[in-house]
Amino acid sequence: MASTSTILAAAFIKPLPVRRPSKAAAGSRVVQVRASLKEKAVVGLTATAAMAASMVVPEVAEAAGSGFTPSLNNFLLSIGAGGVVLAAILGAVIGVSNFDPVKRS
Repeated sequence: MASTSTILAAAFIKPLPVRRPSKAAAGSRVVQVRASLKEKAVVGLTATAAMAASMVVPEVAEAAGSGFTPSLNNFLLSIGAGGVVLAAILGAVIGVSNFDPVKRS
């Protein structure tokens, strides 16, 4: 019985044969979709009507409101606080470098 590593090594060394695609398979990859202007208009109007109908439901209308959720509000405030801390660090570095300049001659 051959060891597992010998079987794996033999399988690794011998590559799999490469299959060439047939002419029929190569030509069938091109797909063209054509829709008339009327079909495009119907699809657009249907999507608009579905959106308007969904906004009539109170839960959907409330979910799409312009207010911030508490988690989004906290996230935005944390980004602002991070900007304030970064500005304070940069201000301190610039202030110290201007306060005590190094003169090299």
